[in-house]
Amino acid sequence: MKVVIIIPAYNEELSIRKVINEIQVAMPAADILVVNDGSSDRTAFIAKEAGAIVLNMPFNVGIGGTMQTGYMYVRDEGYDVAVQMDADGQHAAADLPLLLAKISDHDLVIGSRFLETTAYQSTFMRSVGIRFFSILVSALTRQPFTDTTSGFRAAGRKVIEMYADYYPIDYPEVESIVYLTRNHCRLVEVRAEMRPRETGRSSITPLKSAYYMVKVTLSVLISAVRFREVRAE
Repeated sequence: MKVVIIIPAYNEELSIRKVINEIQVAMPAADILVVNDGSSDRTAFIAKEAGAIVLNMPFNVGIGGTMQTGYMYVRDEGYDVAVQMDADGQHAAADLPLLLAKISDHDLVIGSRFLETTAYQSTFMRSVGIRFFSILVSALTRQPFTDTTSGFRAAGRKVIEMYADYYPIDYPEVESIVYLTRNHCRLVEVRAEMRPRETGRSSITPLKSAYYMVKVTLSVLISAVRFREVRAE
């Protein structure tokens, strides 16, 4: 398989080299694509110096636009599998083979922190949000999910082409699962570790967590209705 690792990055100069180096050790045959989302620091320079392919967005467009740009590049370059990883070092490159082992039989493989017991610990509000969205998406899709907010995912060719054409804009991980299941994609979760952030800090505050829950819930419900109507047509 022709595999690429997509890393959306915004001002991650302190962690990006280590992330790339870990991937190179774990998956030496895979290409690494860093989509630099208008960083004001040396993220793009360091990523290129470390051996990654770098796409530079002209300004900060957010995770949705950044990831869709990555998938468009991946589609056009003919990759068979694209794995999304965070640039902050929280995802373990050593878990990449676990995701890839399932991709031949599925369209999307999600690295879950909760499918089995792991060392991951979260804040109370974030834990509530993760649990809430897992219940909501499981009910809408009639398929059990434990970690719908995970940004550690492997996509096969069908999903690469779908994401290149459409990718949710804000906090897309949750909505994209509903989108795929409504389009008859095969999804599965595998166990994955998530490490504490080593540099920087999360932009999600308690207030933003509450706003996020309301906004994404409405978006997911609207999407579920919209995708159902499209299928009916």
